[in-house]
Amino acid sequence: MPKPRAWQKMLSGRRLDLLDPTPVDIEIEDIAHGLSFVARWNGQTLGDYAYSVAEHSLLVENLYSRLNPKAPAKWQLAALLHDAPEYVIGDMISPVKSAVGPGYDELDQRLTAAIHIRFGLPAAIPATVKKQIKKADKISAWMEATRIAGFSESEANRFFGKPDPSLIDGLDLRLRPPMEARNDYTARHHALLAAMT
Repeated sequence: MPKPRAWQKMLSGRRLDLLDPTPVDIEIEDIAHGLSFVARWNGQTLGDYAYSVAEHSLLVENLYSRLNPKAPAKWQLAALLHDAPEYVIGDMISPVKSAVGPGYDELDQRLTAAIHIRFGLPAAIPATVKKQIKKADKISAWMEATRIAGFSESEANRFFGKPDPSLIDGLDLRLRPPMEARNDYTARHHALLAAMT
């Protein structure tokens, strides 16, 4: 019996093996394109456009930089790429991830390692950096929950923690066509890569 296919063909022409990803098969244009079409909150958000993972990632990187104003560009890039594997495995809300079990996390970790290596980051980032990115991620989730996903502030506070108002001051959620989010994600990626050299 033939082995089941575990690869996906990308728009760049690359074939990414989902079970054994290699850095050479990863392109930022594929990541940005995929993430711009993946909806956060299973698409259950207000507005004429889904709130994409690309848009969320841009916000998380911004929040991470506000939390860590002296962070080097490489950790800002890690924040931008924190959900990058979702370009091929999709976004699942936390309750579904828990139900799926450790298989999802293992797949996510393999893809993350390959993506990090492709763009000059260590396969696994330091725990202190990961913790700060997670903090930014939770602040973003609170903003999304209260502004577009129908949560009350008390619900969001319970699930994500109440953010410091100064950290989110002046930040808006952008609901816009996927191509705009894709282009901004790609541009931010290129700027951070250039800052690393």
